[in-house]
Amino acid sequence: MTSSDAPVLPVADGGRAAVGDTAVTLEGVRKRYGDVLAVDDVSLDVRAGEFLTLLGPSGCGKTTTLRLIGGFEQPDRGAIRIDARDVAGEPPYRRPVNTVFQQYALFPHLDVRRNIGYGLRHAGVDGREIARRVSDIMELMQIPEVGDRRPRQLSGGQQQRVALARALVMEPRVLLLDEPLGSLDYKLRKDMQFELKRIHREVGVTFIYVTHDQEEAMTMSDRIVVMNRGRIEQQGGPEEIFDRPRTAFVADFIGDTNVVDGVVTSVEGDHATVDLGALGTVGGSLATSLGVGDTAQVSIRPNDVRVEVDAAAAAIVEETVLVGGHVAMKIACGETSVTANVPRGKGLEPGTAVRLDVDSERIRIFARERA
Repeated sequence: MTSSDAPVLPVADGGRAAVGDTAVTLEGVRKRYGDVLAVDDVSLDVRAGEFLTLLGPSGCGKTTTLRLIGGFEQPDRGAIRIDARDVAGEPPYRRPVNTVFQQYALFPHLDVRRNIGYGLRHAGVDGREIARRVSDIMELMQIPEVGDRRPRQLSGGQQQRVALARALVMEPRVLLLDEPLGSLDYKLRKDMQFELKRIHREVGVTFIYVTHDQEEAMTMSDRIVVMNRGRIEQQGGPEEIFDRPRTAFVADFIGDTNVVDGVVTSVEGDHATVDLGALGTVGGSLATSLGVGDTAQVSIRPNDVRVEVDAAAAAIVEETVLVGGHVAMKIACGETSVTANVPRGKGLEPGTAVRLDVDSERIRIFARERA
């Protein structure tokens, strides 16, 4: 099944949606559970054919946002539109969406073909059409040989593919994925990240994906929406989110970083220098407006810290941990500790005095965030 054979998306005007059209719109959406404000004034446009990921820690509102789009929850306030149609109050089965959950919920008494075709049969689709569409989607998922098996006879990755096939065979306008790789082991999860990206590219359906795993988000997404405390903290492409975080929260959540407190000593345009105490003075790009004397938080990625032995230096290596192709070091500078990633074989043992240099081109400086 090639991309040209992909299912035609059912849209309001009866034609296939052009990539870039708005598939889903949220305007000022709010959802509260008792005293907990789960989603707080979220506005978002999702483009047709986009792979968009809602990313954030537990309790940030990402899953609730997904459930609101899918119709499993209703907003207290705000509008949700799919293909420019207001879907407020509509149940999931009336919306042009389908959902894949972490728990695949395959029918244990049905074989793979009948699991995949269940929704089509329920919708009254002709038997020959069901057979064709099930066969096509199994080819796309690269599982044509397991059609006669029951779910218990499948591996975790195969079950995941069957769950995806069952959702996509219905030709939804939007596919919602709620941490679908969470129950897989690490290697299989890595493999499935690339598979999901391939599947998305071939079928052209809009994917809205929820995860707390920043590696998943960085690997698969066209755009990442970072959420925190029910609100959108930042959105953009993976490189933008990683290289130009707008808040210390985003910098700390996307990849490893050291967030160090300091005081601004000079400002020139969008560049500033900050006194970090025992760590010395560093320069970097401003993510927020700051003036001389303001307190700031500085994000320094471990990969951007250079470490050299220097017996006269005040920084001391505290701990070392082998992480694949590099060594992660915890280094104490007075009362402050930072992490640096150094090549294997440098011979820097705990107790070694070292000098630290940082790449100023990669440093981001933020206003100090309130607790």
